[in-house]
Amino acid sequence: MAIELGTIRTHIPARLDRLPWSRFHWRVVIGLGTVWILDGLEVTMVGSVASRLTESDSGIPISSGQIGIAAAIYVLGACLGALFFGQLTDRFGRKKLFLLTLLVYLIATVATAFAFAPWYFYLARFVTGAGIGGEYAAINSAIDELIPARVRGRIDLIINGSYWLGAAGGAATAVFFLNRAVFDAAVGWRVAFGVGAVLGLGILLVRRNVPESPRWLFIHGYQEQAERIVDRIERDVAERSGSRLEEPGESITIRQRRSIPFRTIAETAYRRYPRRAVLGLALFIGQAFLYNGLTFNLGTLLSTFFGVSSTIVPVFIVIYALSNFTGPVLLSRLFDTVGRIPMIAGSYIGSALLTVPLAMLLLYGMLNRWTFLALLVGIFFLASAGASAAYLTVSEVFPMETRALAIAFFYAVGTAVGGITGPLLFGQLIETERVGNVTLAFLIGAAVMLLGGIAELTLGVRAERSSLENLAKPLTAHEAEGTGSSGR
Repeated sequence: MAIELGTIRTHIPARLDRLPWSRFHWRVVIGLGTVWILDGLEVTMVGSVASRLTESDSGIPISSGQIGIAAAIYVLGACLGALFFGQLTDRFGRKKLFLLTLLVYLIATVATAFAFAPWYFYLARFVTGAGIGGEYAAINSAIDELIPARVRGRIDLIINGSYWLGAAGGAATAVFFLNRAVFDAAVGWRVAFGVGAVLGLGILLVRRNVPESPRWLFIHGYQEQAERIVDRIERDVAERSGSRLEEPGESITIRQRRSIPFRTIAETAYRRYPRRAVLGLALFIGQAFLYNGLTFNLGTLLSTFFGVSSTIVPVFIVIYALSNFTGPVLLSRLFDTVGRIPMIAGSYIGSALLTVPLAMLLLYGMLNRWTFLALLVGIFFLASAGASAAYLTVSEVFPMETRALAIAFFYAVGTAVGGITGPLLFGQLIETERVGNVTLAFLIGAAVMLLGGIAELTLGVRAERSSLENLAKPLTAHEAEGTGSSGR
């Protein structure tokens, strides 16, 4: 189809932001937001079945060291997948990529269930990670562009926090699938991976009905298609609510472009918004270090210092995971009312300060398994809200044309730096079986989170209830300044 490009003025962003919450928005949340549940399920499932995979009758000759390599390969795949699919999302559209990345995940997860050798398992985990990493960029950008500004913060936090529902589900279902009385040792873990594939297939069916982002469409020359999508959403909302929609507010003038060079995107993100780039890195590295460091080593920590048996560890993981989900759910509304800066800074600094007494009590032998878990629940109740807000921050403070790639970049760098060094440090210090070394690991984690909170206080953006276009003017809007306007 031929595309006529020009300078246009549009009310589409204001029309989307003034919509009341509706069935359409629920479809967006269910169709797109559930990707985090898949990621939580994947990561926890592998951790839960790891001991079974290393057994002689598992059907795959793999050692515990090779399981660790597979985990690192999954993270590497997620980082590279985010960068690769992130730039494609900004170039070819949100919908094409959030369908493609989910399909990649589905195929790779099914392939994992048929693993017969370490090299095959590595390959399947790499591709699975790539699909999940690509999902982050495509999904978060689409959600922010379709959800009204007044509730964008709370919806993003709840969606990102739903990772922990998947984690809790992965730990709980693994207990069933690893039961030798129900499944053969070489079958149960394979069926466990199939659960993720079935869930992903259901999400794919819902996702097909989620439209392309009208914001992406009108910038790339598909103005009429964007108008039709918004018209359809408005009619549906008006019919179901039985009330007339208020008139949209301000318009925006942009110069349409079919594609925007990667160089232009990079220069804009890091020359025009250097403070926001530093903020994004501080938030992502801080949460990735503490989260990955503890989560990947929680079972070992409980077994080594509190004598928790491997069969009971999943119970502790379920409680830990549910507390991580509860934080974003209960605190999310405050991110749109009290504001981004005080809530993000408070969650980072608060979790850091709570980590210090945990470390000291651990050092002096004043904790048992349950008091240790109780303190973790308090720390990560706050930390989880902050970690979810890191994704929210980088998805809303950069121009629309760079949104998906910005999410991908900060996720990839934060995960590569904090998500690798955290587990390595915690793992090495836990292996010494010296409580003083583990105390040091927690204090370092607290310091990194504290730096993230300070970065938010000094560099944070007051983004609550603000249009995405007001937070960061699209590149095409800058180009249109002074060129006049044609179209509506």
